[in-house]
Amino acid sequence: MKGLHNFLDKKIKPSFVTKEGEPKKLYWVYDALETFAFTPGHTTKGGTHIKDGIDLKRTMMMVILALIPCLLFGIFNVGHQHYLATGLVDPDASWGTEFWGKFGYGSMIVLPIVIVSYAVGLGVEFIFCIINKHPIQEGFLVSGMLIPLVMPPDVPLWMVAVGTVFAVLIVKEVFGGTGMNILNVALTARAFLFFAYPKALSGEVWISGNSDKFVEGYTGATGLGHAASTVDLNASLEKATAAGKTEEIASLKTQIAGAMDNVPSMMDSFWGLEPGCVGETSVLMILIGAGLLIFTGIGSWIIMSSMVIGGLAMGLIFDAFAVNPYMEGVEPLQHIMLGGFMFGAVFMATDPVTAASTTVGKIWYGFFCGFFAIMIRVFNPAYPEGVMMAILFMNVMAPMIDHYVIQRNVNRRLKLSKA
Repeated sequence: MKGLHNFLDKKIKPSFVTKEGEPKKLYWVYDALETFAFTPGHTTKGGTHIKDGIDLKRTMMMVILALIPCLLFGIFNVGHQHYLATGLVDPDASWGTEFWGKFGYGSMIVLPIVIVSYAVGLGVEFIFCIINKHPIQEGFLVSGMLIPLVMPPDVPLWMVAVGTVFAVLIVKEVFGGTGMNILNVALTARAFLFFAYPKALSGEVWISGNSDKFVEGYTGATGLGHAASTVDLNASLEKATAAGKTEEIASLKTQIAGAMDNVPSMMDSFWGLEPGCVGETSVLMILIGAGLLIFTGIGSWIIMSSMVIGGLAMGLIFDAFAVNPYMEGVEPLQHIMLGGFMFGAVFMATDPVTAASTTVGKIWYGFFCGFFAIMIRVFNPAYPEGVMMAILFMNVMAPMIDHYVIQRNVNRRLKLSKA
């Protein structure tokens, strides 16, 4: 490694600096590649959000390692869902043959999304580092992985590119780059695509490939999508009940029961072999990543646990008062397992740039992330996954939370100093 470092410094670097040692136009592109492998020789001057001696690239790489289990499982699950929908599952095939077939198909669908995300996002980052003559900002190393993991696998690649450009330009660069953004970059990319192209991001279509091979009647809806589909059925049931239409009542009850039967159980959600976004379905894989982040001190266990508590609290309230009929069959703990709740709690809400920084602030921030996520999910069944909007809303509220926490400490100390 020392030989490689010397080779870069003596043979490659001189091509990117002037005789006086001043950086040329493309120097920061070289710097980005060099510091990817070696500790940088410069320090952060603005937008500092990690108060530690650890190199920011190494921090980001640890988060990426924590995301690898979700990525690998997501690749397999994409293939698994495709096999189920197309009837390609062979009960006589060996486990290994079927596994690699599913993993291979999933790779063809997921890896292009990852490649486009990184290529477009880093391309924008490189352009800005050349124009503004500053080091490449490492924050996109994680965002580039998170964006594919929060997308449905059938999302068009051009949409991934558009969403990535929007997030990097509007959320990061406009505010000053990594450490200065007020919203989570990956969630903003998804939010932009969700509102710009709701049909493509609705999660209703899961399978990619030749449509004439699909089994008849396969919808590919997610578990929350099935639950949300009962809203109109419940409204029709109320009308039919008021009108005394016995046959229609029986038919609607059967349809509602069938939809709720398609909502995954807690154990199914824990393992994750269910339709959903690429990296959000398996709670087990998410917990493995959470363990790594907590063990290394990079992820905040306070935010993770308080978000789960907030989600459970809201779920218990709705369960006690039966606020919305379409969620009657979903237990509070099941709410935590469904959709992207756990993925958001571990990888999105804990973003050190956009989350609260004070200890007490982290508790309130995480609690309300979970609280509002379940509230949105139940009150707005047209959008059954409320995690994205809840976290983005709390990103905006995080500075205010920290302000009041700090101000409270200041006032308390002032009172003590006068006593």
